[in-house]
Amino acid sequence: MPFATIEVQADGARGSITLNRPEKLNPLGLETLAELTEAAHWLDRHQEVKVVLLSGRGRAFSAGADVSSFAAADAAEPPPREAADAGRVMAEAIESMRAITIASIHGHCVGGGVVLAGACDLRLAAQSTRFAIPEVDLGIPLAWGGIPRLVREIGPAMTKDLVLSCRPFSAEEARTLGFINRVLPDEELAPAAAELADQLARKSALTLTATKLAVNAAARELVSTAGAWSDADVLLGAFADADSRRAGREYLERIGR
Repeated sequence: MPFATIEVQADGARGSITLNRPEKLNPLGLETLAELTEAAHWLDRHQEVKVVLLSGRGRAFSAGADVSSFAAADAAEPPPREAADAGRVMAEAIESMRAITIASIHGHCVGGGVVLAGACDLRLAAQSTRFAIPEVDLGIPLAWGGIPRLVREIGPAMTKDLVLSCRPFSAEEARTLGFINRVLPDEELAPAAAELADQLARKSALTLTATKLAVNAAARELVSTAGAWSDADVLLGAFADADSRRAGREYLERIGR
């Protein structure tokens, strides 16, 4: 399936989605969000695909949104609501895929990259992976349904800690919190993710899907993502809020962007 910013394959019971802008550390711009959504739908049309491995090419899983777009937001009109909502649409498309999704995470996993990983069923990370959620420092809320997904996995107190402080955290801390299933030595990540995908691909599609649906239904009973539709409105509000824009400018100045 030809895409501009990702690579997508279906090979028997296994599928893959690879973020493929390594020179930019695989940012999640509007084009990539739309392509991820389409890739999820495309793979769902392949009834034989039981497992999908999601990874990033190059030095990082994903650096999240392109921070230069936030600097430009001061001098431009806010994005249309459809653009502000594209990340939520993407996360819901990935989460609702029939196949079991495995995120193989290395390098940096930042902001929207954390939301993308959180939309997957299973998450493996290299030992050297560094996570961060810098949205509040950028003067915007964590959108795309990221808050309820984090609360499901790590609880409300740690969600507030990581999202409000914007501090980096390690793969081992992410595993301890319950966000990551397994942490592996860097050189073992790709083989371990491939082995797990092969193990799952040998199981029955019916039982895989039934288990995924049952767990997801129970998770939604605990913390629903239904309210994430309004995330786009809060995001657009932040673009129009003077204090939020000040915070974003100061943060970009501090990091030299």
